[in-house]
Amino acid sequence: MEVNIGEELAAKLAHSAARQGCAPDEFVQGVLARYFEEEARFIDAVQRGEEALDRGEFLTHEQVGQRLERFLTQHS
Repeated sequence: MEVNIGEELAAKLAHSAARQGCAPDEFVQGVLARYFEEEARFIDAVQRGEEALDRGEFLTHEQVGQRLERFLTQHS
C-alpha cells in the first residue's frame, strides 16, 4: 500500500522514526497497530457501557457529582 502524506508530515514522520531508532515504514506500522488496538478497546468499552445501561446499571448526574466530591475530598 502506498499513501501520499505530503512533505511536512513526511518530515515529521522521518524525525519521529529517527528518534525511535527505526525506519519510517516500521514506525508507521507501529503507530497504526497501536491505533487499531486502542480503537478496538474503545469500541469494546462503549459496548460494555451500552450493555450496562440496558441492564439499568448507571449513575445519575447527582451520584456522579457526589462520588467525585468524595474522591476529591479524600485526595486533598
